[in-house]
Amino acid sequence: MQLIKDYVEQHKERLLSELFALLRFPSVSADPKYKTEVLKTAEFVADKLRDSGADNVEVCQTAGYPIIYGEKTIDSSKPTVLVYGHYDVQPPDPLELWKTPPFEPTIRDGKIYARGACDDKGQFYMHVKAFELMMQTNTLPCNIKFMIEGEEEVGSSNLGIFVKQNKNRLKADVVLISDTSMISMENPSLETGLRGLSYLEVEVTGPNRDLHSGVYGGAVANPATTLAKMIASLHDENNHITIPGFYDKVIELTNAERKALNDAPYDEDEYKKDLEVDELWGETGFSTLERTGTRPTLEVNGIWGGYIGEGAKTVLPSKAFAKISMRLVPNQVSDEITQLFTTHFEKIAPRSVKVKVTPHHGGEPVVTPTDSIAYKAAQKAIKESFGKDPIPTRGGGSIPIVALFEAELGLKTVLMGFGLDSDALHSPNEKYDIYNYYKGIETIPLFHKYFAELSAGQ
Repeated sequence: MQLIKDYVEQHKERLLSELFALLRFPSVSADPKYKTEVLKTAEFVADKLRDSGADNVEVCQTAGYPIIYGEKTIDSSKPTVLVYGHYDVQPPDPLELWKTPPFEPTIRDGKIYARGACDDKGQFYMHVKAFELMMQTNTLPCNIKFMIEGEEEVGSSNLGIFVKQNKNRLKADVVLISDTSMISMENPSLETGLRGLSYLEVEVTGPNRDLHSGVYGGAVANPATTLAKMIASLHDENNHITIPGFYDKVIELTNAERKALNDAPYDEDEYKKDLEVDELWGETGFSTLERTGTRPTLEVNGIWGGYIGEGAKTVLPSKAFAKISMRLVPNQVSDEITQLFTTHFEKIAPRSVKVKVTPHHGGEPVVTPTDSIAYKAAQKAIKESFGKDPIPTRGGGSIPIVALFEAELGLKTVLMGFGLDSDALHSPNEKYDIYNYYKGIETIPLFHKYFAELSAGQ
């Protein structure tokens, strides 16, 4: 461990400078205007993998943005770890809410503020630098492969094709991902599951053009009002989702599982203070930790229609839109939930409007085993690095490719994230603690060490 700490201390300024260079690329995969910058980011990642000692580094073209692949085989008889991450980021909007420019990383109070600082540039780059550390200190104990993609934030639609076409190339013993969070640095944790996702867009159309709200108001249905009513009806008075069949496949936790989940450190007053809300909201009968990790949800991610510019314009809009995401739990299936939503939404639409539902992307929920060699290696690594055992938790977010890796490659995943829930992922002023960044670089080599040792003992 001292060798690791010494290396990080000796190179800490360069390690931070390289991350800043990566963060300056506006690699927004959702917006075509950033295409050139996304492609530059891919080349940067490939160069840094080569510099760190990886072999056979390739910028693999897809129908969308490239996937960066690299590997290091030290002994074919030793186990292989496949590291996954993504170099694309969420759009930075709304820009006016950022205290400093989203693609000019800035340090405030020991935290790096930039889009992608935590999700996922800061976290996947820890693996690149941990690999460099092991190569430079001649301590790499197992084989390693990297697969860093550029479309995670838009559904990873081309990753599945790549995985299917490169099964031999991607052969490994486990997938290691840092794209999740810990409870805190004082209470380190390991996520043992992720929710799935169904993401779609709805369009409600009334009259064939925007109308004068005085001349036509009261005589023609307003799509914005109608959409608001339809969305409101998707939850009942107990905040239970009203779509028929939505909960049919949900696996309820046992009392023992609920107790174990709720034993994790949680301060509701701090939770509310951080978010500046006076009261929490959610499905009746469940705690906050259960609602965010083990219960399915339906949320409006965006809603618009009519005139939203400066000043007044009295129109009755022709159309109204919303983007909606549903987080899913075992054994819900994203395609089935998307169809249930579509059928229900079309059914509840009044005849005064027309409804169109457009699915965007989805993914399946996963639960990772806690009795595997890889999970035990992660436990031992965190205990040595942090001085205490990690708490098992359930993640509220979704990484759809985790289920893909299991289905196509037969590989389980270890979710060893170093972010915090308060890091403002997908929001203005996203951040990542410098301490967490360095701590990740220190801990990751320990995972490889213990994974190799435990694998050899089998």
